[in-house]
Order: sequence, then C-alpha cells, then structure tokens
Amino acid sequence: QVQLVESGGGLVQAGGSLRVSCAASRRTATTYNMGWFRQAPGKQREFVAAVSYNGRNTYYTDSVKGRFTISRDNALNTVYLQMNSLKPEDTAVYYCAAARTGKAWAVRDWVSYDYWGQGTQVTVSS
Repeated sequence: QVQLVESGGGLVQAGGSLRVSCAASRRTATTYNMGWFRQAPGKQREFVAAVSYNGRNTYYTDSVKGRFTISRDNALNTVYLQMNSLKPEDTAVYYCAAARTGKAWAVRDWVSYDYWGQGTQVTVSS
C-alpha cells in the first residue's frame, strides 16, 4: 500500500503559476503510474494529467495542454504538476492518484487508480 500527500496548493491570480507536489510513502518507480485529478464544487472529479511509471509517457486533458506539465522524480518518490497561465476555471481540489503497474491502466478513468491523496485546494482569482 502507498500513501500519497499533496502539497503546494494555494491562491493565485489568473495568469499566474503554481506547482503542486505529491509525495509517496514508498518507492513508486516501476510500480505505479501516477495521475492528477481535480474536483470543483458541484462537479464530478475529472482527469487532469498522468505520467507513466518511468516518466516516458505523459497525458493531459485538452483544457490544460500547453499550460500544465506533469513530471516525476522517482528518486524522491514525488510527482509534480506545474500549472502556468492559470484560469479561474482551474479552481478545484487537486488530487494525486497512483495506479499499480502490471494491469490495465485507463489513464483518464479515476476507477483505474488504486490510491489517492487527500487533495490540495487551488484557487484562481479573476
């Protein structure tokens, strides 16, 4: 089992940048594909970005392409989401998730992930 702890959320003005981090309690390299999801008030949880266990493959939802970058540092068991050119519609609680390798991984489907963090609030003011 792995525990995930997000950090780095906060309040930022539109057009600004923020980086959220997700630290895992155990080694995640070769073991877990990682993803970021978000949930705004009154809305369903939605996929934001994901990275394969070795960092070679990344995936993004269309609305964040070109603005957000997901990366991982397997030596630190940490995944990052760099968010630039933030918009008010990016306001949400951002969740980190881990999907075990060795099984089918539906990148954009939250049910494909096995472990979740507690979330970190990102608020973008207009």
